[in-house]
Order: sequence, then C-alpha cells, then structure tokens
Amino acid sequence: MLGWLSTITNTSLGRYYHTASVLANGKVLITGGYNGSIPFNSAELYDPSTGLWVNDTEMIYKRYTHSASVLTNGKVLVAGGIGGIGALGVLRTAELYDPSTALWTSTSDMNYYRYFHTESLLTNGKVLVTGGYDNFGVRQKTTDLYDPSTETWSSTGNMNIARYLHTASVLSNGKVLVVGGHDGNVSFYSAELYDPLIGTWSSTGNMTYNRYFHTASVLNNGKVLVSGGIGEIPGVSGLTLLNTAELYDPSTGTWSSTGNMTYNRHYHTASVLKNGTVLVVGGGGMYVILYSTELYDPSTGMWTNAPDLICNRYAHTASVLTNGKVLVACGLDASGILNSAEVY
Repeated sequence: MLGWLSTITNTSLGRYYHTASVLANGKVLITGGYNGSIPFNSAELYDPSTGLWVNDTEMIYKRYTHSASVLTNGKVLVAGGIGGIGALGVLRTAELYDPSTALWTSTSDMNYYRYFHTESLLTNGKVLVTGGYDNFGVRQKTTDLYDPSTETWSSTGNMNIARYLHTASVLSNGKVLVVGGHDGNVSFYSAELYDPLIGTWSSTGNMTYNRYFHTASVLNNGKVLVSGGIGEIPGVSGLTLLNTAELYDPSTGTWSSTGNMTYNRHYHTASVLKNGTVLVVGGGGMYVILYSTELYDPSTGMWTNAPDLICNRYAHTASVLTNGKVLVACGLDASGILNSAEVY
C-alpha cells in the first residue's frame, strides 16, 4: 500500500534552505540550512536500512540557500549560499565531502558570490553553477564551471538573462535547460540552453506561464515537466500561485500544456520515481501549507491525488532513495521549522 511513514528518528536540527544528496552508498546527506535566525554548518546522514538519522562531520562554513552535487567520484560538492548576516554573509566558497572518510575539505572558490543559484552535474563530470544573487544583492547572469579533476573553477558563457529562483535541468543530449526565475522585478517565461561542448547559451522556446519557485523534472522520455510556482495567468494582472504544468520537448525546442495539478503550489518538490511517474509533494498553497501530494503520469498527461503527508511542509527536500522510496525532510509548516522526516 502506498503511504507515508515517519523515519525512526528526527533530524537533530529543524532546518530549511538546506540541501539533500543521495550518496553512492544509498545514504542521504543533509547539509546546512537555516532556522530563521542563524545558518548551520551541521551535516546529518539518513540510513534507509535502519531509518535512523545520525550527526556527521560539520562543514567548514555555515551556509543556507547553497547548492550541492554528488560528483562522479562519489564526493559531494557544496557551493555558495549565505553564511552570515548582510551582504558580507554571501559566500563564494566551496567544499568537498568524502563519504569514505566523512571529512570536509576546502576546494577553490567560485569566481562569483551567489545564493539562490543552481548547480548541475554535467555528463562530462564537470559542474555548472548558474545565476542567483551576489553579495551586493544583484541578480546574476554569470556562470561558474567546476572541474573535479583539477578542483578549480572557470568562467563560462553568461546566460542571456540575469535570474534567480530558476531551475536548471540536464537533458539527455547533455545540454542544460534553464527555465523561468525572477530578477527582483519581474518573473520570466523565458528558457535558455547551455551547450557544454562550446560553452555558450542560446534562447529556446518560451513557456506559456512566467514562473519562479517552480519545479522542473527530466522525464524518462527526455521531455521536461515544469509545475506550479508563482507567476501570472495570461490576461490576468498580478502574480498568483499556479497549478499549471507544461512540457518542454528538446527535439523541437517548444512547450506544450499538460494536465493541471489539483492544487496551486510553490516551493514544493517534484521527484521522478522509478516507474517514470512524478511525485509532487507539499509546498505553499493558497493561504495554507499543503499536506497534499500528487502523481503525474507521462503516458496520459494526467495528475492523480496521492496519499497526504503526515506533516504539511514547504521549503523541504525530497530524495529518491536507491530502494525507490522517497525521503522528505525538514522545511516549514504553519507553526514553524520542522526537524521531522517521512518516507513515501
């Protein structure tokens, strides 16, 4: 029977704006985050075989709104974020976690300070970081490229538009699709493609809806499903929460509408399950934080309701485990910051 179960233990700290990474050994590493007052450098490990959380070695830097990627060598690269108060708290530092030793080591700094950016593991093993805010509160079109073989960063082509709260998806052809986001004044319909072979960006088809705080999922058929977020309904003035979803086809560079979600939501998560369906979880709804979850079936283009969460939450993380289950951890509910986790 499908449903949600609480993990045997909770995380030691309630947190949001953290990251969660599934390691090669199947465990899940949670790093950093925020409790509304201070950032954390703490890291915790979830073991699916026991259902237990344990504290792990602390990061070198406190950080939240950072990014994390599991490299092809099994290490975890964490970059950027906010580590203190005010503009000086924005980071360009990066560090590596080695699961074999449970130790963190510094690696070279990014060229740019940034938070609310994206981090993508490319098919060539390098890591592309895009956009975000810098330490002066300026939206970035800059990018950074990390080479694990040399542990160095280099600049690569700038995006066409400065954006944050966007998404970045690695396509089956190796290109990176960046979608939507915000620049502090307006949100975007636009999408663009990064080609790692030549290090340049090109525009591609616009979405029907401008949106940020949305999700983007690469489906097994190679298309990209974008869902929810904050945006505008064509012909209606002002921003609203969206329940719309649309599909990007890399073969044509165009978008098409697909079935709408039951609930309007933003700051939710979307996970591609082993059977190819997409599980959307929680998020902020219309004046309420959601317990609800939904499943998208690419074969029909339809959404169906799935079992409700035990705790309503948004700004959480969701990780597809090696056993096919989904771990949802921490975030916020109506009463405050969560240290609970549950498994679907």
